[in-house]
Amino acid sequence: MSANREPITIDHLRATYAERRKEIRARLRDFHRVWQSGSDTRLWEEMVYCIFTAGASAKMGLTAVNAVRPLLGDGNRAAITRALKKPPAYRFHNVRAAHLVTTREYLRKNFSMRLRKQLRNFQDPVARRDWLARTPGIKGLGYKEASHYLRNIGFKGYGILDKHIVRCLCELGVIDSPKPPTARGRYLETEKRMRRDSEIARS
Repeated sequence: MSANREPITIDHLRATYAERRKEIRARLRDFHRVWQSGSDTRLWEEMVYCIFTAGASAKMGLTAVNAVRPLLGDGNRAAITRALKKPPAYRFHNVRAAHLVTTREYLRKNFSMRLRKQLRNFQDPVARRDWLARTPGIKGLGYKEASHYLRNIGFKGYGILDKHIVRCLCELGVIDSPKPPTARGRYLETEKRMRRDSEIARS
């Protein structure tokens, strides 16, 4: 914890939420509208955005998506890499270009890019995220980014356990380690603890 930062407390979280409640609710409605009105093309673009934000900032991910938007449907790996290298260059241009192409080909071959239909097929929300995070043909979406993606397209109940959230949970005593979980079991357990303590905090 930084020496210049006040320790995080439940009271602080409650106060911050009360202050920003309207803003938070408005943003959640924005995400819900993506699912209500979004085409498969829009859902694919959002998936690419989440692939690009892994290990990078939201701003960098959006800049990268804007750079490759004309190539999302049919651009090859070389063309996507070139687009990502143009200023302001995206630092993961080679690996993420490969992730994009591999994922697109898997989705096209198996689901004809009908992401909406495939995501709706899951009755179990855990299985829905497992599909995104554990399918070999879908590259670049671990549990955190799969949760990020599902939240961004309007699904609820998924914890986006990035380093900031995990650090806060550790400071609050919800978990013992500030290291973000990557393995499935630890991710689910951390998410379960966060949900349980959130319910207690609201009571």
